Amino acid sequence: MGAITGGQLAAEALIERGVEYIFTISGGHITPIYQYLEGSSVQLFDTRHEQAAVFMAEAWGRMTRKPGTAMVTAGPGFTNALSGIANAHMANSPLVLISGCVGLESAEKLDLQGMYQLPVISSMVKKAFVCYNPERIPEFMDLAYRTAASGRPGPVYLELPVDVLNGVADPGKIKKIHTNIDSRPVDPDKVHEMMEMIGRAERPIIIAGSGTWYSNAGEELVRFVEHTGIPAFTSSLGRGTISDTHPLCFESSLPIRPGAALLTNMTTDLIIFLGARMGLFYIFGEIFDKGAKIVQVDIEPEEIGRNRSVDLAVMSDIGAFLRECNRAVGQKSAGDALQKRFSGWGATVEKAREDGRAQATPDWESDTVPIHPMRLAKEVDDFMDRDDDIVVADGGDTQIWMGMTRTVRRAGHYLDSGLYGCLAVGIPYANAAKLLNPDTRVCLIIGDGSVGFNFMEFEIAIRRKLPIVVVISNDLGWGMIKHSQELRIGHAIKDGTHIGKVDYHKLVEALGGKGMYVERPEDIRPALEEAFASGVTTCINVMTDPEIISPGSVALASLGAYKAD
Repeated sequence: MGAITGGQLAAEALIERGVEYIFTISGGHITPIYQYLEGSSVQLFDTRHEQAAVFMAEAWGRMTRKPGTAMVTAGPGFTNALSGIANAHMANSPLVLISGCVGLESAEKLDLQGMYQLPVISSMVKKAFVCYNPERIPEFMDLAYRTAASGRPGPVYLELPVDVLNGVADPGKIKKIHTNIDSRPVDPDKVHEMMEMIGRAERPIIIAGSGTWYSNAGEELVRFVEHTGIPAFTSSLGRGTISDTHPLCFESSLPIRPGAALLTNMTTDLIIFLGARMGLFYIFGEIFDKGAKIVQVDIEPEEIGRNRSVDLAVMSDIGAFLRECNRAVGQKSAGDALQKRFSGWGATVEKAREDGRAQATPDWESDTVPIHPMRLAKEVDDFMDRDDDIVVADGGDTQIWMGMTRTVRRAGHYLDSGLYGCLAVGIPYANAAKLLNPDTRVCLIIGDGSVGFNFMEFEIAIRRKLPIVVVISNDLGWGMIKHSQELRIGHAIKDGTHIGKVDYHKLVEALGGKGMYVERPEDIRPALEEAFASGVTTCINVMTDPEIISPGSVALASLGAYKAD
């Protein structure tokens, strides 16, 4: 039997764990792993930029609820991956980033691509590890994947120096560990306290966030909402855990969403946060009435009580908690009583939704040229009307318009960057979504600024036969920043906000895909129909009105950083 190297042990650990895809760009420092993955059950999926590889791994982790895997080489490969890691950290996406680095013997020798990587990434991940011994690589692999998936999910970094990968392992010191953690803590006493608070409330709401998705609690959420009659809103990856089409779901909890969210957030007397976080999108807790009671349920203790005092703090898995809640509701008669009690409040919320949508309807149905970006978002939403359709949004204003419009019918089928606000996620997310769901329609709507970052991922979609449809909202520049400058300082600074007209569709045609150009709103749907019927990667370049200001731009302009004085 030949000598066993660290690279071989790393590859075997990935194979034994059942990793399907590693999103990656090759490099000399990770070749010792590549050579043992060649021809194995693990597929190396190459991208054109390490950032895109991490974004694909992040999307894979979000949609499967299992850690996605990215692997990059040392130095510039590592630094290229950092934006994706920061985005995953803010979004709590399960992800393992494996990076090579210069050999231990090369420290302080000015070796090629040498840098101290661990201090750079430590604050951006759930945990960062470096393995210094070939024999221990299987242990560290297990540790990385366990950490990424347990408790509150998040990205984990594993660094493997190249001389450790090339080093020969002592068979007697190798320990192969493979542990899966499935812990669902819940405190029944807290359930009863919450039910008592619901009994005293007049205007309660539920806000279900990413923790609801990661705990696979959708069915339990629907049961609880139906038992109690409490109006429900969703946020982040919680979108779709109860369908927007459900009569008791009032869509996104974002205050800028046309509908019931703003009025309801301001007038509720009891907010039940289920795996959701109280940050910017709730004005750091200030949007809720000061007298409102708050129940916050989260698997991560540090998240409870951020920005606002909480009346009932529950450290629990959301799924386990909701199961106990549904038991506590008990007999159907009790559920009927709660539904009857909150029926008037539910009618008020429904009226707020109708009024809010009526105000937005002129923009959704606008016939103006250039095209109103809300009309574009509505056309995409109306066309992508199947339960299994996947929509990805990327950009500043573009992501805002789509978030204000998208009807999410199924969890895990709407993706955007999340709170980190990282541009460039779109094409990698869409490619990952199509790779995971080959028979599902995948549509990305993206701004013309954002599309430039990872544009060559179009080539990956074409080469890998991933027929995604990419709709570019082309407003000729960096719209969100342009408008925020106009609002704050009275004019836009052209250098840095203006891009101009670019024929992105022709660039995609040159790469071997399909390109389309749209200037009139009535041509959007026919273009979508033709694009999906073609069965090839398609770019639809849609010219949208550069003068329309989004609520996101207004919010950005209100930040202190944009004061003119």
